[in-house]
Parts: sequence; structure tokens; C-alpha cells
Amino acid sequence: MGNVMRGVSAENKVNTGNPETSLKGTEDEVVVVLQDYPAPEISEPIYRLGEKLKVVAQEAYWWRVRSIQTGKENYIPGSHVARVYHGWLFEGVERQKAEELLLLPGNRVGSFLVRESTRERGLYSLSVRHRSVKHYRIFRLDNSWYYISPRLTFQCLEDMINHYSDSADGLCCVLTSPCLSGTIQPPDASLGAPPVVMRRNFDWNKVDRNQLVSTDACNENMVSYGVRNSIAAYLSFAGDQDPSQVKSDSRKKKSKSLYVLPENGLPNTDYDEDF
Repeated sequence: MGNVMRGVSAENKVNTGNPETSLKGTEDEVVVVLQDYPAPEISEPIYRLGEKLKVVAQEAYWWRVRSIQTGKENYIPGSHVARVYHGWLFEGVERQKAEELLLLPGNRVGSFLVRESTRERGLYSLSVRHRSVKHYRIFRLDNSWYYISPRLTFQCLEDMINHYSDSADGLCCVLTSPCLSGTIQPPDASLGAPPVVMRRNFDWNKVDRNQLVSTDACNENMVSYGVRNSIAAYLSFAGDQDPSQVKSDSRKKKSKSLYVLPENGLPNTDYDEDF
């Protein structure tokens, strides 16, 4: 799978004879369900589209899997799942299926996945959820470095994902989270229900001003220590500046708070062919 990750320690050094196998063997095998199984018209599905599973055993056509969400363990055909590496690299997922996964509830603007071509290994695409799902072809140089825009090349896919997680840099938006990463694992029943925190209500009009600006960490104060520190810092900052200057700075900040990327973004990076 090429230079997917970097920074492998000496103990976990990649086997140069078959780097692909070594990279895949460094983590628990996780797969994602590509279609409800069984089909709803046959019976109530055991596993649903987008559900993440851990592989317990692989027996030719049938895989024994356990749901990360529900803990259910059962069999599913291998054709109904796709392997997921590093949380964002989906193996053998086609363009249309990537769109279905990214449009599932729990994903948001900036949710993404990198998918490997179903027809040729080592060819990748980046799919990102925005107003619609955008797709970007990831090109590979002869030295095995990757790029979407020719002006930016990366030694491995991990570096590329890290960069576009910090800055859109021509993409439709910043990458926010891997596809389906919002899946919440069930709580451990042995731990019992989470504790309920009771908060006492009070009337802000009755709060003494001295309590708002006091930074003394005393338990009797009705206003939390963090809130008092924030108020004190704000008053200190505002008191050192001329009121007209504060208003001017505020207007400047508001004018810079929204930046819309042009629709064209990176030229020739959004592509239409089924890949």
C-alpha cells in the first residue's frame, strides 16, 4: 500500500520483503459494513451499512465478526465488508459507496476517507463530505511521494492527511474527522451508570461583584474559579486599552472571522471518473 504511515520504530520495522503485509498487521483488523446483512427484505439485518466490526476469524467466504457498537458476534460474507486501516484508509471502496458512507448520520462537514482503487492496488482517492461529497485523485510520483496538487508533495499518506487536517489549502474544506469515527463504543456495564452532577441554581443579580473579580480559590464562592479567572483577565485586558480602540479591534476581528474558499479550489483535482 506504499508509504502509508511513517515513523516506524526499530522494533516494528517494516519487512522490506512485503511491506504491505507488515503495515496491515500492525493493528487489530477492523472492517466496515458496505450493505445491510441480511437484506431487509429477507429478515431484520444483523449488521447495518456503516457499522464497524472486528474480525474474529476469516473462513473463506464467511467471516466471523464482532460489532464494535453492540458486541454482537456472528458471520457475514466477506463481500459485504471492507477493511479499514488507521481509521481513514478504506480498502476496495468504490466512489458511490464512499458517498453513501460519508452521508450517513454521525459524519459532518470535513469527514473524510482515503479509498484504494478496487481495480488497481496502490492507487488512491480522497473523498470529503462538504455540501456534497467531493473526490480528489491522489497521484504518486516515481519516488513514491504523493500529491493532490503538484505544488505540495508528501512522503506518505499520513503526512498528507495531517497537512489537510490543519489547512484546506485548496480542498473544499479542512479535514475534520475520519468517516464513521463518531461511532461510540458501548459503556462497560460493570462500571454502572455515570454519576449525576447536581448544580445549585442562583440568581446572577444577587451575586456580589467582588465574587466575580476575586481570584481567591475558595469553595464558598458561588462563581467557579475558572469563570472568575476569565472575567478578571478580560477586565484587566479591557482596562489597558482605549474604549474606541477596543471597538475598532472588535470590528476588525469580526470582518476577518469568515473566509469562504472559492468554488474552483484546486484546478483539475476534483474528478468525475469512477475510480
